[in-house]
Amino acid sequence: MTEPMLAVIGGSGLYEIDGLQDARWHRVTTPWGDPSDAILTGTLDGLRLAFLPRHGRGHVHSPTDVPYRANIDALKQLGATHVLSVSACGSFREEMAPGHFVIVDQFIDRTVNREKSFFSSGCVAHVSMAHPTCTALGAVAAQAARDAGVTVHEGGTYLAMEGPQFSSLAESRMYREHWGCDVVGMTNMPEAKLAREAELHYATVAMVTDYDSWHPDHGEVDVTQIIATLTANSNHARQMIAALPALMPPACTQGCDRALEFAILTAPDKRDRALVHRLSTVAGRVLGG
Repeated sequence: MTEPMLAVIGGSGLYEIDGLQDARWHRVTTPWGDPSDAILTGTLDGLRLAFLPRHGRGHVHSPTDVPYRANIDALKQLGATHVLSVSACGSFREEMAPGHFVIVDQFIDRTVNREKSFFSSGCVAHVSMAHPTCTALGAVAAQAARDAGVTVHEGGTYLAMEGPQFSSLAESRMYREHWGCDVVGMTNMPEAKLAREAELHYATVAMVTDYDSWHPDHGEVDVTQIIATLTANSNHARQMIAALPALMPPACTQGCDRALEFAILTAPDKRDRALVHRLSTVAGRVLGG
């Protein structure tokens, strides 16, 4: 059995991990370009762990410009088996209040300007996204967040918007009232899709910072208020991460690590060799790379 390695992708407000033993920053080269930043690796109470700041230290990448493919490839190169996305979000539900964490289990992808797959003409693949997150990893994250004293909601639909602007009032109402979404963010797509293609166990912890713009008592999103809530959320996120080693690895029953088993449709003799070479990290198990 492969030794588990947890990769944490930190969103807005989470740019470092405390308490890592043998901590080291790595610059990783991928066929898809450079990742968002160097990647920090080490061990946390015996658990191998990698940390990647999604926006880069200093928050230099906008949501659209995050190099999602390079990030996932780099994490897998370093040995990651599980990926926990920690992301700021707005809430469409009164009960999912600022400061709460939501363990997302569904997505609606409204992004339009991002590369969403490692595969293309020359090597075509279709993975299932019916259940886009690893429920076992999500349950572990929920328990770790509760251990950190956070109010946790297990299950929720995440509306991924392009950004970088926040929602209009009409959009916010539509997502909440007609589409049944629970939270809104700008970064978990195509990240979740790419993690599935790379056969990684992926889960999202969405940290609520605001009520978007639908709430009659809160009005439009205020960046000053968001930053204040981000600071508190980030402290709780670090406490959650500190609780994870005692709960890892979860026993996945979804087959996340076999997502490509029957996904590749292009006949072996028709596959583009250059593309297959680029896919060696994410799909080498099934392509023979």
